[in-house]
Amino acid sequence: MGSNKDEVQVSYDVSNEFFRLWLDERMNYTCAVFESENQSLEAAQLNKLAILSDFAKVTPEKRVLDIGCGWGACLEYLASARSVKEAVGVTLSSAQAAEVNARKIPGVRCVESDFMKWETEEKFDALISICMLDHLCSPAEARQGKAIDIYRAYFKKCWEMTNPGAWFGLQTILRNRVPRNKKDLEDIYFCTHVIFPGGLNPRLEDILQAVNPYWEVITVKQRRRDYQRTTAEWLRRMRAHEANIRKTWGDQVFDDYDRYLSTCVRAFEAFYSSLAQYELRRLDG
Repeated sequence: MGSNKDEVQVSYDVSNEFFRLWLDERMNYTCAVFESENQSLEAAQLNKLAILSDFAKVTPEKRVLDIGCGWGACLEYLASARSVKEAVGVTLSSAQAAEVNARKIPGVRCVESDFMKWETEEKFDALISICMLDHLCSPAEARQGKAIDIYRAYFKKCWEMTNPGAWFGLQTILRNRVPRNKKDLEDIYFCTHVIFPGGLNPRLEDILQAVNPYWEVITVKQRRRDYQRTTAEWLRRMRAHEANIRKTWGDQVFDDYDRYLSTCVRAFEAFYSSLAQYELRRLDG
């Protein structure tokens, strides 16, 4: 289902140093939350991590699982800012797992695995997952009407891996309005099939249906404008390193990512795409 390991490597294993050039210092590759017009990307990313940690009711005595942990920004935050008992991350990207484990953050470890195939006897007190759901369902599966069942299987697995009383801070990119002009359609197709092959952004209504009967939706926050600003800042930073990127990784990498990030900015502006954060409470029967 969704993105396999080879496809995930296309998305995230270009080079850790490439992404380090234009992401924030902690390498958050997801939407930040800006509190003011002049707030930095670095500060806005910490806002995002704080919101999701609050949604997950993270406290020092808890064991927290970060599903789709990226390069470990949230794991580091959980260990340093929230002093959690243990923080475990799961990612299918070899480059990301190597980056996290090489940092040897106290109380943190990263598992390189497909979450839906990962088997463990561990139980967690809180969950966080940031923009990982778009790797679960492929465009073909969505066209076949399988999306909600796929997402429900994910929420069931999350339920099974948690202790009673658990809370879940979830963030997902969303697909919304379909473009009505050829260029926007072509550019969104490019992002879906070239930059993030095998995956598809869910719809809000898919998530709200699929959480049942495992999780109760307490809060939903829309962050479309925040993601537009985040991607615009990524684009600005990447373009500032154009000569280095073209020299080190080639013209195709720069051109592809320039097209991708430009499309993201336009998609969030036109409401083709959005983003939501969810506070979910485990249903314990």
